[in-house]
Amino acid sequence: MIRIPHNDFGVLTPPALGDWEPRLAVTVVIPAHDRQETLNLTLAALSAQSYPEHLIDVIVVDDGSPTPLSLPEIAPSRTKLISSPPGGWGRAWAVQAGIDAATGEVVFVLDADMVPHRRHVEAQLRWHHLAPYVVALGWIDFTDGPLPTPEQVAGALAAGSEGSLFPLAPHRHDWAEQIIRDHDGLRTAPSSLATRIHVGATVSYPAALLRSIGGMDTSLVLAEDTELGYRLTQAGAVYVPDPESRAWHIGVPTAMRDHRALKRYNDPYVAELVPYRRYLRTDPGRQWLVPYVDAEVVMSAGHSYEDVRATVDSLLAGSVPDVRITVTAPWDLLTADRRAPLADPHLDVRLVRAAFEHDPRVHLRPPQGPPAPGTAPFRLSAPPGWVASEDTVERLVTHLEEHDGGTLCVALEETADGVTVARLDRTAALSRAALVAGPDDDPDDDPDDLVHALFGLEWLDGESWGFRRRPAVYPPRKRPPSESARLAAAHDKELALYRKRVTALRAELAQTRREAGKSGRDAARWRDKAESWRREAIRLTRERDRTALRRAFRMVRGLAFPGDQR
Repeated sequence: MIRIPHNDFGVLTPPALGDWEPRLAVTVVIPAHDRQETLNLTLAALSAQSYPEHLIDVIVVDDGSPTPLSLPEIAPSRTKLISSPPGGWGRAWAVQAGIDAATGEVVFVLDADMVPHRRHVEAQLRWHHLAPYVVALGWIDFTDGPLPTPEQVAGALAAGSEGSLFPLAPHRHDWAEQIIRDHDGLRTAPSSLATRIHVGATVSYPAALLRSIGGMDTSLVLAEDTELGYRLTQAGAVYVPDPESRAWHIGVPTAMRDHRALKRYNDPYVAELVPYRRYLRTDPGRQWLVPYVDAEVVMSAGHSYEDVRATVDSLLAGSVPDVRITVTAPWDLLTADRRAPLADPHLDVRLVRAAFEHDPRVHLRPPQGPPAPGTAPFRLSAPPGWVASEDTVERLVTHLEEHDGGTLCVALEETADGVTVARLDRTAALSRAALVAGPDDDPDDDPDDLVHALFGLEWLDGESWGFRRRPAVYPPRKRPPSESARLAAAHDKELALYRKRVTALRAELAQTRREAGKSGRDAARWRDKAESWRREAIRLTRERDRTALRRAFRMVRGLAFPGDQR
């Protein structure tokens, strides 16, 4: 199968429009709520598409319109109208109903306020004939002018004059088009950026890929396109915006009418589900539904409780807060049968479970068990017995993002048994490699070779990136300082800084005296000023020393409270 590195679909050569032989069937899904007038225009335009009519079927999903929708006279021959099933509502719910009913190899989602040009479907479908993991996006022109009739729409498409059907409004998806322009048509866009231009008003998906990730998140009302684009990226998709797949958007969309209100609504949902939006995850101490990094620590024979705990503790204490840890171990060996607690052959496994089974950030997974829910953009595997410094994970992720790399292999030590490795993988890179590896490939081929060819694989030195062996005694037996001792240390530090300032003030006083001696005319004024500074330094020093002594005395007696200034 053809290999597309990163999002560089430039390795594909699409056929010229009108000069190729399509073979893939496509189902066009149109979610609609109370849009009869514009729906009529959408269907009229679909009836005059250049893509072969026998390969197109259309499903209109009525999402609870107050006046039920109906099919107009001008529509593709294989068009049917269904109602959204009970139990939900909204665009995502309606689109998913259409996906469930679709029979085409490609699912093409088109909003009911879109009027596509004649080659709109053909332009996107040609990409799907080249690779089965392409997500193709149309190009949108906005209009808020008077509406033509369905007959006029069909006639304009047949005559090739659909570009003049409507007056062009000044509205544009400027942010998306800017990203596309700045990154060579999106071919050089990094993975975390390419996903942002997924706009669901006109977009086509390989049906198998779309269903493999579960389709739409039907719990969402708004923000569903952002979330779906994120999951498609993690599944290995390549985004292809095609300027020749043009369509008119009738009216101004919500994102342009009231962007501030829409962002306010979407942000909490996007923060939970799309870890790429780092600016939405700045609250300290928060946990999120989809983590930024999914880390796994595999406990096997020879690993002790101390090894596993030290590694997990270091990852949880890192500077990246949204990390989820999965500890893989043979949990099924632990039974409630009578046993000698200290001579239990599975004692270390039991102690690990006792340490982490109640921590919501840690998941206990048996070998071959299902992965934890959610799809993090990065996956870290760390061997037990090695601890990471506070910023290790953050530095590794940053490095991978800066280079849009696929995998970082961190060499920890080399022994006669081989090299001990921690590794950070980009989920999208692993998924792309799995998609590209076809049934004809040699099963003995190293999957890392594919990842390297598609995204790049790099080796790093563990010590330079903050990995080290765990302490011989773990967890540490040294007790943390008491609150009174901590406060006393803070006051001592504050007092030392104050005394440093007094020393500087006295040096300034000496300089002032020297200046006074040089100037006979101003000597009296300099002497008065120097004397006032001297008295103030003495007064502040005595006052500060008395305050520090009082605080220390109260702390010793257990009477000091934070903020006590007396």
